[in-house]
Amino acid sequence: MSTMVEVRNLHKTFLKIIKAVVDVSIKVEKGEVVVIIGPSGSGKSTILRCMNLLDVPSSGDVFIDGVNLVDKATDLDLIRADVGMVFQQFNLFPHLTVMENITLAQRKVRGKSNEEAVEMGMRQLTRVGIPEKANSYPRQLSGGQQQRVAIARSLAMEPKVMLFDEPTSALDPEMIKEVLDVMLELAAGGMTMVCVTHEMGFARSAADRVVFVDEGSVVEEGTPDEIFNHAVHARTKDFFDKILHH
Repeated sequence: MSTMVEVRNLHKTFLKIIKAVVDVSIKVEKGEVVVIIGPSGSGKSTILRCMNLLDVPSSGDVFIDGVNLVDKATDLDLIRADVGMVFQQFNLFPHLTVMENITLAQRKVRGKSNEEAVEMGMRQLTRVGIPEKANSYPRQLSGGQQQRVAIARSLAMEPKVMLFDEPTSALDPEMIKEVLDVMLELAAGGMTMVCVTHEMGFARSAADRVVFVDEGSVVEEGTPDEIFNHAVHARTKDFFDKILHH
């Protein structure tokens, strides 16, 4: 296996006093799906945002496909183009059509012709199940459809890894499944993925490994079976007791 993402001794402090992430090390192999779970405010999203330096680590290293993002000599824009990121909010440009949203970065960052970018855009819209929405504007779409456009936009860049930061938490319950289905399909197709999510069903079915984070540290990690059914750490068990019995 070759390592696609490696976070090494990551620390992140906000305002010099709030320790959001404390000495976290995580490795994600090519083609692996790693799901990060934990209580709200546990630092999950900060860890994820440090993986493409949206949050700059206070100390530690972040490698994407062997390149250290923290190294001053690294061309961050170049590396970021290889890292797809899907947020809670869809971050689509409201004044652009779905297709324009998807082709923009392909043209600007990847230097593709409009024709190439549109062809790739249609391929990814088909993949997420909404090719007929190519000429719609974001406001004409449901939240679930907008999130699928955001995923298609990331996929169109042909990233080496996809990061998902609670991609379903802003959606109405009936739309969550359509987004998770797309993610499950990506996972089955061998995409390297790191997902921060509250969707335990997704973690059970899609993850190769589940990482449980609490108070900014990795408490426990293992296969879904190990973490869900045979958790060793009291904090992990306590977390599941709280969420699974409510």
